[in-house]
Amino acid sequence: MIGYSVKLKDHFINPRNVGALPDASVVGEVGSLSSGQAMKLFLKLDESENIVAATFQVFGSPSSIAAASALTEMLKGKHIDAAARITSADISAHLGGLPAEKMHTCVLAMEALEVAYARARGIELDNELDEDEEFHVCRCYSVPEHKIERAIRDHNLTDIQGITHYTKAGGGCTSCHVDLKAILGRVHAEKPTEAKPAPAKAEGKPAFSNLALAQKIQEVLDREIRPGLAMDGGDMELVDIRDNKVYVTLHGHCNSCASSSATMKFFVQDRLREMVDPTLEVIDTTEHSAELHAPPMR
Repeated sequence: MIGYSVKLKDHFINPRNVGALPDASVVGEVGSLSSGQAMKLFLKLDESENIVAATFQVFGSPSSIAAASALTEMLKGKHIDAAARITSADISAHLGGLPAEKMHTCVLAMEALEVAYARARGIELDNELDEDEEFHVCRCYSVPEHKIERAIRDHNLTDIQGITHYTKAGGGCTSCHVDLKAILGRVHAEKPTEAKPAPAKAEGKPAFSNLALAQKIQEVLDREIRPGLAMDGGDMELVDIRDNKVYVTLHGHCNSCASSSATMKFFVQDRLREMVDPTLEVIDTTEHSAELHAPPMR
C-alpha cells in the first residue's frame, strides 16, 4: 500500500482553492482526459505581477488533487517570475514527500505552472501541442516523446521504472518498453561529460578551474537557457568570466525587454547557481560595461 503523508491526505480531503477563477489573468492547461490526468491552473496577477489568487481544476488521482492544491497555496503572494522557479520536487516537499510512483502528479502541477508563466510572458512553448495529434510513445497513458525526454534530463532517470514514476509511460501494457530504453540510451548519449570540480574550493570562489568553469557555464547556457530565450525571439552570449562573476549580453527581443533584469536574476543566475556553482553572479554587460572593461583585480 502506498504511504501518504498526513499533509498530503489533508490537501486531498480538504483541497484548497478549487474551481475556475473568472477574472484570472492567465490560465495554464496541461494533460488530457485520455492520459488519465489533466489540470487547469488559474492565476490572477496585480499591477506588480504578484499572484493575488490561484485556483485549479484537476482530473486525476488523490495525489493529483493534493499536488494542485499545494501548488496554489505555494503561489499566493509570489511574483510571477519567482513563482516560475517552483519545481516538482518543491511541491512534493511541501506535501511531506510523495512516493516515487506518484511523482508524475507533481510534474503535472509544475507543467501547468510553466504554461501559465509562458502565457503571462507571451512565450510560445514547443510542448504546448495538441496532445491528440502528437505521436504517443506510451499509448496506454498518451505520453509523447518530448515529455519522456524532459523527465529523463530533469531527474537524471536511468531506468524504465523511473520514467513511469515521473510520466506514467510504461506503466500499462509494457509494449513501449523497447522505445523507452532507446530514448534512455539516446538522451544519456547526448549528455556532455560532466566537468570534475577542483579538489579544494576557496571560500567565495567557484569550484571549477577557469577552463572547466567556462565550459560548464557555456554548456548550461546552450542547453538550459538559450532555447527558452529563443522562443521569445531573444538570445544570450557569454562574454567573460572573472572569478565568480559571469558577464553576458542579451540579444534580440531580450535586449529591449522590460523584464530583462528579472530574466537575469530569476532565470539565468538561479539556473547557473543551481547547475554550476552557488557563488556565481550574472552581470549584464549593457548595464555594467565600465566594470567589464576595467582591468581584472590582481
